[in-house]
Amino acid sequence: MDIKREPPKKTKKYVAGGVAIVGVLVISAFISRLKPAAPPVERATLWIDTVKKGDMTISVNAPGTLVPEHVRIIVATTSGRVETLPVRPGVSVTPDETILTLSNPDIDLQTLQYQQQLTQSYSALAQLKTSLQQGMMSQEGAVAQLVTQYQNALRVAAVADSLAKKDLASKNEVAAAHDQVTELKRRLDLERQRYADMQAAQKQQLDLQADQITGLKRILQEQRNRVSAMRVTAGEAGQLLSLGNPQLELGQWVNSGIELARVAQPGRLKAVLRVPETQAKDVAVGQRAVIDLHNNGTVEGHVIRADPSSQAGTVTVEVALDGALPNGARSDLSVDGTIEIEKLKDVTFVGRPAYGQAESTVGLFKVEKGSGYASRVNVKLGRASVNTIVVNGGLAVGDSVIISDMSTWDNTSRVRLK
Repeated sequence: MDIKREPPKKTKKYVAGGVAIVGVLVISAFISRLKPAAPPVERATLWIDTVKKGDMTISVNAPGTLVPEHVRIIVATTSGRVETLPVRPGVSVTPDETILTLSNPDIDLQTLQYQQQLTQSYSALAQLKTSLQQGMMSQEGAVAQLVTQYQNALRVAAVADSLAKKDLASKNEVAAAHDQVTELKRRLDLERQRYADMQAAQKQQLDLQADQITGLKRILQEQRNRVSAMRVTAGEAGQLLSLGNPQLELGQWVNSGIELARVAQPGRLKAVLRVPETQAKDVAVGQRAVIDLHNNGTVEGHVIRADPSSQAGTVTVEVALDGALPNGARSDLSVDGTIEIEKLKDVTFVGRPAYGQAESTVGLFKVEKGSGYASRVNVKLGRASVNTIVVNGGLAVGDSVIISDMSTWDNTSRVRLK
């Protein structure tokens, strides 16, 4: 006979399942409370700086070049063909040293024409003098003749008056004699006036002809100067920087006004810096500057001029060099200049971050002391210099922060330093 058995109880199974579920929930809650793993960063590749308090110098850094303080640009006073190039750029020249010669047959022909015009003017002056002298002599003869006639008329009138007193001459004869005297006196005055006018006119004509000759002399002299200028000299002692732009060649034709050469006084150089227009607003004349000549060391100077306009996002600033230039410094040498704008007293500052701008708030990684980690904090920045920047909030003196480029971890709030 079969015996009915009780089905096995599932209580243990249910208990085990409940315990498993509770364990999963506990583990999930624990995991959810864990912080995400911080990505590792090699400490040796980072630039870490410490927040300090004290005096900070606001400065501006800009690239530039050395250029001569005094450059003489020599231009062609007349057109011509390059015949000789006795010297090359880079040599030292004296004021009277020939640096190139030009030729132009048209200029020589014009000189001969001006010389011919001057000779003709001299000939015209001689002819004018002869003509005027002959006219003056003729007028002097006419005056002398009238003087004789006038004196004779006076004597005739006197005789007529004497005869009239003795009733030996009629009144008509006496009147005619006096009329003759009056007529000759008038004619004599007119001829004398004409003689005086001829003298004044003679002087004016001779002066005008002399002025014309003087003008032609000046034109001829200027033309001769143009001929002489075709032998181009340095004009002053210095170093020949260039011969034309581009370089002149033998046989090349150059027009009047074209730059032929540049001569600079050696040893007198200045730095021309290209300051970004956003930083140039505080640059002023007289500010101290330090010029880095790279492998040749540094030299101090001061700002002497800032360009009022901006070109291609930069402002040209000229710096006079106060110290002696080392050997090897030359024109067009690339340099870096640092201009001191202002000194801030008793401020909190740190090294300038790679991506931090002045008067902004940025996220920086602050190194956690003794933990080997760095956490992102918001830092309020103030005025900036070349290598340092003012800290207005978010950091305290003594804090260490990473100031190198951390853009790779923009989405991370914490990193582990290896």
